[in-house]
Amino acid sequence: MQVAMIGLGAMGVGMARNLAKAGFLTAVYNRTAAKAEALAAELAVRAYPKLETLAADMDVVFLCVSADSDVLAVVSALAAHLKSGAVVVDMSTVSSATAQQAAAMLAMRQVAFLDAPVSGGVEGAKNGTLSMMVGGEAAIVDRVRPLLAAMSVRIIHLGATGAGQATKAVNQVLCAGINQAVTEALAFAQAQQLPMELVIDAVAGGAAGNWFLDHRGKTMVSGSFAPGFKLALHHKDLKICQVMAATAGVDIPLAATTVLDYQGLMAAGYGDEDISALYRIKSGQRDK
Repeated sequence: MQVAMIGLGAMGVGMARNLAKAGFLTAVYNRTAAKAEALAAELAVRAYPKLETLAADMDVVFLCVSADSDVLAVVSALAAHLKSGAVVVDMSTVSSATAQQAAAMLAMRQVAFLDAPVSGGVEGAKNGTLSMMVGGEAAIVDRVRPLLAAMSVRIIHLGATGAGQATKAVNQVLCAGINQAVTEALAFAQAQQLPMELVIDAVAGGAAGNWFLDHRGKTMVSGSFAPGFKLALHHKDLKICQVMAATAGVDIPLAATTVLDYQGLMAAGYGDEDISALYRIKSGQRDK
């Protein structure tokens, strides 16, 4: 089986390494060719300079790119060249409508499509411990499950095409609320002049404990916001969630508040920081 990874950003590079470690990866492609060439040399796989050439050689193609327009552009470039019976698995975070559009484009070429966004951040991509939310045909999920398992510890098939992206939208709304709660609570703790690391240890072991507090609590209170999940990308995802919510007639006020907070932080130059940079606002350090 010939397997490629397209998109070698912070998430894609970790997933590519885990596919290679499991013996599955054949090829890589990145818009910045030098990045693909360097990783290909490291993993002893082939770096393709053109999507069209890659498509003709592959049985399974994974995508991990930034935006809806990127997914559709890549799928369009691949569609005419993929072999009948090939599978495209998109692990980007985009809208359900984009997933359905991509699937329709590929179906005309008898190519299967799965929308399989992931959660777990850069650490999860690096360690192969992602949670994957999959939409598409069950038989196709089963066919590529060993490849998915090289990158993920939890693979949940949610239903038809678009269900994976809809579930990822749920995840992103939850992340917004958790971010608001954790950053607000820790700023409150700081205002009480408490020993912050001990506070985090104390509350993390109880009912308020959560992944974000465990992995970002101590870094944010120390003023470190190295990206595990870039704030600007979460902003993009929440804008997708807002459109989906409006279509369904559902209010998501915490997400709306987070979008506005992120917009302020992005305007101040913090868009490439981790989403925990919301602590800058809560603790009054926005301009520091």
